[in-house]
Amino acid sequence: MKIKDLAHDDMPREKLMEKGAQACSDSELLAILLRSGTAGMSVLEMSRQLLSSSGNSLDALGRKSIDELTSIKGLGRTKAITLAAAFELGNRRALCGVQKRTQITQTDQMVEVFRSVLNNKDHEEFWVAYLDQSHHLIKNERISEGGYTSTIADVRKILREALVCKAQNIAVAHNHPSGNPSPSRDDEALTRKIKEAARLMDIRLLDHIIIAHNQYYSFSENGLL
Repeated sequence: MKIKDLAHDDMPREKLMEKGAQACSDSELLAILLRSGTAGMSVLEMSRQLLSSSGNSLDALGRKSIDELTSIKGLGRTKAITLAAAFELGNRRALCGVQKRTQITQTDQMVEVFRSVLNNKDHEEFWVAYLDQSHHLIKNERISEGGYTSTIADVRKILREALVCKAQNIAVAHNHPSGNPSPSRDDEALTRKIKEAARLMDIRLLDHIIIAHNQYYSFSENGLL
């Protein structure tokens, strides 16, 4: 059953046009992206089932891989790719909003910078935010990515790029797909290594942030910098 076959009161596209996107429920917005259901299941029913499979959490749904999405009954590869693209656009839009800020001077602002690129990953990635003397964000860049439990960051690469873009401050971050934000001993050792190497080049390490779904750990807030 396609959206056009639904009763008018159940047609999410028309609801969006008449009342705006904010008036639509999560399942209705998903139905617009999915466009059609399957035999015996309307597109709205499919959307509700999709949300239910993720604990009715858009955050959890956005972290699913293409393979995980296609394992859900009725959800083919095209629909899965559409959803993945929509979630990534949302992440990039959030990052654009952060980058327009005049300065990044608080931990929650820096967390938002990194959460927009790390929150939905099912493997570890290591990112660096490069800032000028006044803490204006120059750019946010992925340095490396690894497996499900670890990743390796090249300190030389981090500092080389800092010199290229003339950054005087940096903040680093990686994610814990497990959902536990607590740092490991390796995380602590890497932080000390980056801090000392940056100091020798008159570059300040502002923070190392670990993103774990809706939680985070800040080395700066916990007095480890």
